[in-house]
Amino acid sequence: MNDQYLDVLQQYEGETTEVRRGRGAWICERSDGWKLLKEYRGTLRRLEFEEAVLASLKERGIVYVDQYVRNREGELLTSAEDGTRYILKDWFTERECNLKERREILSAVMWIAKLHQAFRKIPWREEWNLGSMLPPGLAEEMRRHTREMKRVRNFISTKRKKSEFELCVMRHFSSFYEQALEAQDGLELLGKNQEQDQLFLCHGDLDQHHVLMREQGVALIEFSQMHRGEQMADLYHFMRKVMEKHGWKEALGMEMIDAYDRVLTIGKRNRRCLYYLFLYPEKYWKQLNYYNNTNKAWIPEKSVEKLKNLEQQQEQKMRFLAKIE
Repeated sequence: MNDQYLDVLQQYEGETTEVRRGRGAWICERSDGWKLLKEYRGTLRRLEFEEAVLASLKERGIVYVDQYVRNREGELLTSAEDGTRYILKDWFTERECNLKERREILSAVMWIAKLHQAFRKIPWREEWNLGSMLPPGLAEEMRRHTREMKRVRNFISTKRKKSEFELCVMRHFSSFYEQALEAQDGLELLGKNQEQDQLFLCHGDLDQHHVLMREQGVALIEFSQMHRGEQMADLYHFMRKVMEKHGWKEALGMEMIDAYDRVLTIGKRNRRCLYYLFLYPEKYWKQLNYYNNTNKAWIPEKSVEKLKNLEQQQEQKMRFLAKIE
């Protein structure tokens, strides 16, 4: 990699004392604190949207976010000599949330609720009504995934000699497919009964990698998937990672829901939304999607293990879902 990033850094106020690679970018120690410099391929309008929302979050108590830094010319984007565009943003050196530690998990969930609470207080602007800020609804995305699942099943069913992975797919396809249909239909019905003003800003990609543990509170980072939609999707994404690691323990799942609810009331409708999100067989779809987009003549043993783990955890997962419902 060439050193053009050094020339880019010189276009910002302050001095750089140390640079190291990390998170697919450059983590920089500068006179005004830690920063992250990375290549940017999106639109300026998207950047302006994120900058405005992050500034509003800081005003509403969500202080530790990776806000963008403008260069000496007052611009969000900085170009290198070869035309590559970069962004610089505030950064944090704290470690990610440890999904093995119950106390950290519950603290993270509480801050997710605080983030959602702050999001709800940010007025939506007319200029944000476009593209990535308003993606398709959850039910529509689920329907697309379900169609993909069915195409893979149809392809495998025509094969005379099936691999162990393909046999695993066929063995439990019906039950997972029925769950997919119930989940997408349920979310679609919830969506029809929902007013536009009930949709709020969401992080869009919340997992343990984007929740950094500080001595006081947490830092929330990487808002590049932020959009207007169902906030329960944020909670679901974080919780699913936790529940998979803990074998779908009902007690831990309910503790997370209670931790969120103490900050921001979930309510009957959002609880139902969370139920359908968990019901949808996302991990099963991901394995089929991976199979569909790779060399089908060789399937990694790990993919077979993942499908078998899904089968083994299904009973425990359904017990947890009964608690939510």
